[in-house]
Parts: sequence; structure tokens; C-alpha cells
Amino acid sequence: MAESRLIQGRYRLLDVIGRGGMGEVWRAVDESLGRRVAVKCLKPVGAQHDTPFAPVLQERFRREARVAASLQHRGVTVVHDFGEYEGVLYLVMELLEGRNLSQLLEENRQRPLPVHEVVDIAEQVADALAYTHERGIVHRDLKPANIMRLTDGEVKICDFGIARLGEGMGITSRLTGTGIAMGTPHYMSPEQIGGGQVDHRSDLYSLGCVLYEIATGVPPFDHEDAWSVLVGHRDTPPQPLRTHREEIPDHFQRIVLDLLAKTPEGRPADAKDLRRRMSAGPDRAGRPETYPTPSPALGPASDGPTGSGPRLPSWTRGMTSGHRATGSLARPAPADPSAGLTGEWTTRVDSRSGVVPSMRTGPERPTPSPEALAVLASRHSAGLSLGRLGRWEEAGEVHRAVAAEREHALGPDHPDTLASRYEVGFTLSRTGRAADALREFGRVVQGRERTLGGDHADTLAARQERAYVLGQLGRHFEAHEVYESVLASRERTLGADHPDTLRCRHNLAFSLSRLGRLEDSYTTAQEVASARARVLGADHPDTLVTRYEVAYALRQLGRWPQALETYREVAAARARALGADHPDTLAARYEVGIGLGRLGRTAEALELYQGLVADRTRLSGPDDPETLRARHGRGVNLGRLGRWEEAHTEAREVSALRERVLGADHPDTLVSRREVAVALGWLGRWVDALTVYEGVAQTRERVLGIDHPEALASRNDEAHCLEQLGRHTEAVELYRRVAALRDRRGT
Repeated sequence: MAESRLIQGRYRLLDVIGRGGMGEVWRAVDESLGRRVAVKCLKPVGAQHDTPFAPVLQERFRREARVAASLQHRGVTVVHDFGEYEGVLYLVMELLEGRNLSQLLEENRQRPLPVHEVVDIAEQVADALAYTHERGIVHRDLKPANIMRLTDGEVKICDFGIARLGEGMGITSRLTGTGIAMGTPHYMSPEQIGGGQVDHRSDLYSLGCVLYEIATGVPPFDHEDAWSVLVGHRDTPPQPLRTHREEIPDHFQRIVLDLLAKTPEGRPADAKDLRRRMSAGPDRAGRPETYPTPSPALGPASDGPTGSGPRLPSWTRGMTSGHRATGSLARPAPADPSAGLTGEWTTRVDSRSGVVPSMRTGPERPTPSPEALAVLASRHSAGLSLGRLGRWEEAGEVHRAVAAEREHALGPDHPDTLASRYEVGFTLSRTGRAADALREFGRVVQGRERTLGGDHADTLAARQERAYVLGQLGRHFEAHEVYESVLASRERTLGADHPDTLRCRHNLAFSLSRLGRLEDSYTTAQEVASARARVLGADHPDTLVTRYEVAYALRQLGRWPQALETYREVAAARARALGADHPDTLAARYEVGIGLGRLGRTAEALELYQGLVADRTRLSGPDDPETLRARHGRGVNLGRLGRWEEAHTEAREVSALRERVLGADHPDTLVSRREVAVALGWLGRWVDALTVYEGVAQTRERVLGIDHPEALASRNDEAHCLEQLGRHTEAVELYRRVAALRDRRGT
């Protein structure tokens, strides 16, 4: 669509003025009316993209158009037109001249805005929210980037992309298929995080977060880790604003803290009530005043100002603060521009030698323009967003392009070039290209060791990802050695309880299990789970991931009752913390079914898989691999109950679907084909079963090799089938051949 530069013969696109997760915003001219407008275009989603997200994004875009077009208020962006052109959805809006609050803070180097401006913004946003709430519309993603301050001082709310029309103002906020609650972590209400009832008072909470930030320079809960931010909203009372900035009026502080009440009932009744309270304040800051410039707000690694309350745990030292006023948890922009995307990074001192290295080689590079670097940073963030959506192929394309441009502009060893290279490696590992990922991470490790040092957190992160890829390649001993080395560095530099140290120890437990050291794996995983519960909380996703690994180790050790109990506890905790429909919750439920079946509790296992099939089908569709995995489990348990006709039908259908979705040679397809043969045998159809067993064995030998354990198991199945058919001589010969191959393999 951008190539024609003209939409519907009317809107001429001039230049891109913004990019986001849903598309691009163009400065344009409405040639029919001769006025300047903004045109927001939803980028087309190609066939290679993650198709489940296409209808979601399109529906969100249409909803924004419908909702925004229904609003006519000076505090809400005006929508002129909406349509579809050459398969691309577009939205025509008034062109706003000004800055959003996120940009205002960034231009002010994250220092707070003058108090009188904060109050003025609060009053105007309250007026606009009163209007939208009266019409039953809850914004649900109010944040600094969605509030514009125009050049004439007027304030407007933008982007109603996830707004919903309320029914009596009662709206249930559910987690999405990716497990992320709709909204932006730094500005989400506790009820939005918990998937509870969301009404207009959720917007008031988000407004409280915005006002807190523009008044103090920091969000109320300012951590780099998304989960820590969400837990802060849910469980932690915010510090009074005056601990950051003493000149904030008491009345205004009370209003903001009331907006940040943990329950909707503790907040102002509605936006009109909020507006009245602001107007009635005895110490209302209604005129410009001169205040001393506050010192930069302290991040979570600081002890905090004297008397500001309990200090953060020791392991937070060295952690950076969360990214402010952008709706992103990406790395924050440095306060000093010279410390960011320029050549000044080359003056970093080597912590080991005290030498100031010279990073440049060859001819002197011209310093890139700030505008060019900002574009690259934006594209890097877009790549991260694609990754969060699971669209790894597209993310990889973006990161490769940005890495090449950063290398040309900044040099191969610049931290931002290496950051892009790191993301390239990450996308390669997530798209099955482990060997390519290993090479990419190797380059990043070498570059970061040269520029940052071997013990720098970024260097260790790259080494840890390299170890993960080694595990993907089956090189578990090498992976284990890397994990041990990284763990020693992390314990030395960060301490035993730092989340990054615990993440490395978790990976070490994983590698131990793959090396067959099951008792060591179980002991290590237990220790990490206990430490994570103490540091992060019992229901933190990282804690639950490690408890999942504990259950796996128990399973491998044959301790099925304990494994089942642990899987059940993890499933229940994930349902509470992430939601019943989160993929991790569903994965734990699947393992519960495995445990029930192994312990002979077949009827319970069948009931569990029946529910899991229904949930997977509802969330991901009937052809999704995880839906088919649940159906396979259902078929296995139908057979265990002696319902072999049903089991045979289920196995045939799953096998056919897996062949179409995953391919004829995929391991899951072959497992289902074997299950077809098992059912045929129990039905007395041994000739048909033999044909299927032979086909599975031949495919496994071709794909895995003749002496692979699964290929040998398939030949054993074939021999057993020959016995049932009375072909004993052939069966004995096949058993002997399998035994000889096993002896040769040493298994």
C-alpha cells in the first residue's frame, strides 16, 4: 500500500511519523478536503506469519476504529474515516501537533514535569475519561504514550485499540492466548493483572500510575522484570510521591495515592468525582511556579533516600530500572545521551586491567545522526515485539537487518550491534536453526568479552544462551561445562540469590538430567525452587518452571506419586498466577494426565484429557499440535480402559492430522501411527498392525538410524506382531538382530 502513496484515491501518504506493534502512522493529506490528517495502517500479515494473531490484530484495529469514531470530545482524538485498501486496514484521524507524555519525559531526561502542568494534564484527562466512561467505554491501556500534549496545551487521549464497550461498566479482563493480560505492565490495575472484573475504575488506576510518573519521574513500581512490576501493582503499597519530590502538594499526593488503591472500591467513584476533588483542593497548584530541579530518581538498585522505607534486597544491586513511559520493558535509554548510541562507549574501562581500550579499528567512523540511531532502536524494539508474539521468523528478519546497519554505523563490537546479534541468535534457536544460533552466540560472546569483560552480565547472558543451544544440539556435556562456568561468575559477581544466578542454576539442573545424573538434577532443582520461592515468591513463573523441572526429575527417577503431586501443585499455582488458559498451565495439566495414567488412575486421566482437548481446541484450534497431543493422550487412555474401537478411531484421526500439520516423518506423527498399530493388535487385526509397525520402523531407521533406540523399539514391536501371527522363526531372527544392534550401541 505504501508504494502507491495514495489510498482510495483520496489520502496521500507523505511520511511515517510513528511505528508500533500494530502498524504505522503516516502524515498524509486528504486531497478531497485539502486538510492534513494522520493515517494509521495495519500492516498486512502474510501467510508465513503466525496466523492465529492475524484475526486478533485485525479485530483490535477494527474495534479501535469503531470505538474512536463514536467519540466526539475535545479530549479524545477525532477519527474521520476507516476502511480497507488492497487488503490493508486503515484509520484516518486528525493530525496532532505536539508530544505524548512519554516523549515529554524523555526530552526532559526523565525528570518530572512542572507541578502546574501535571495538575493541568490530570484535569484534562479526567474530563475526557468522564466523557468516555459515561458512554460505557473503558480504555484499558492508558499510559503516557497514549496521552498527547498539543502545542497549544490541550491534552488528548489516543489509541482505543483494546478498549471495550462495557455492559453496565462490568467487563471481564481475561488473559490472551499468549498469557499476557491486555494492557501495559507499568500502568495495569491489580484487577487487570489478575484477570478479574475490569470497569472504569481500572482506567483511574492507570491514570494514577501516569500522574505518579510525570510528577516524580519514575513509575510507582519501577523494575526491569515485568513480573516484579506486576507483583508491585498487586501487592506493594506505592511510596508517597513526596519521597521523590518534596514540593508536590499534599492534596495532589493524596489524590494520586487514592487512584492507586489496590481495590476499585478504594479509588474515586468515577472520573467526575476525581475532577471535583482536584478542583476543590486547598493547595491546588494552578499557576506556574519555579521549583529546584530534583535529583534523578533512584532506580531499584539504589538504597533509596534516607528514611524512604525498607531497602530492596541485596541482589537488586546492579539491576537497571524498568523502561519508563514507553509501555515497554526494554532496556531504558540512558540519562546521558553520550552514554548511549554514540562512539562514547569506547571509553569504557576494563574492570580487570584498568586499561581504557580503543575499540575502533580501521578508518574513523563518522558519528551517526541521533535520528538514524533512534530509527534503529525503534526497529530493534519492533523485532522484540514480534518475538513476544511468537513470530520468530519475522523477528529474525528485523534483527538481522538492524544488526547489519548497526555494524556499518557503529562497528561490529558496539554494544548495540552485539545486542542485535544476540537477538538474531535467539530467533535462530527458536526456529530450529540451532547450529546457526550457536555460531551467532559465539560471535556475541567474543565481542562482549572484548568490550565488556568476561564477568559482565551481558557477556554471561550470551554464554548462557550459547549453552542452551548446545543442549538443543544434544551436546549436553559441553552445555553443562558452560553452565558451571557461568554459574561461578554469577555467584561471584551477583550473589547466590540473584535471579540471574538462580536462572543459571536452573539450567544446570536441566543439563544434569539430560546427562543422566538424575539424583543430582533433582537435588539442584529442589534447591533452586526453594531459593526462587524465597526471593521471587511461590507463585512466580520462574519458581513454577523450576518446580516443573523437579517433577520431571521425579518422573525420570520413577517416583510417580511425588511427580504427580508436584505437577498438580504447579498446575494449580499457574492457574492462579497466569490464568487457566495460559499455555504453561495447560502444559502442567497434560503432565498431570501422564502421571495419573502411569499410576493406573485411567478414568481420571481420561476425564482430564477430555477437558484439555476441549480447552486446547477452543484456544488454538483443532489442528494445533498441542490439541493433537491432548487427543493422543485421550486415545491412549481409551485403550487402557479397553475401549479399543474408540482408541483406534482416535489414533487414526490424530495420526492423519499430525501427518498433515507436522509431516509424515515427525516423531509425534510416528508415535500416533504406532498407537494405531497397538489398537489394531488389541482388536485382533494383527496383519494390519504388522503393516503399520513395519512402516514406523522403516521411517525411524531412515530418519534416526538403524541402531537408534526408537528404531530398535519399533523392530521389537514388529517382532512381537510376527509372534502373534505364528511366524516364530522370523520373530526370533528379528529379536536377534535387535539384540546385536543394541550390543553394538552399548545399550
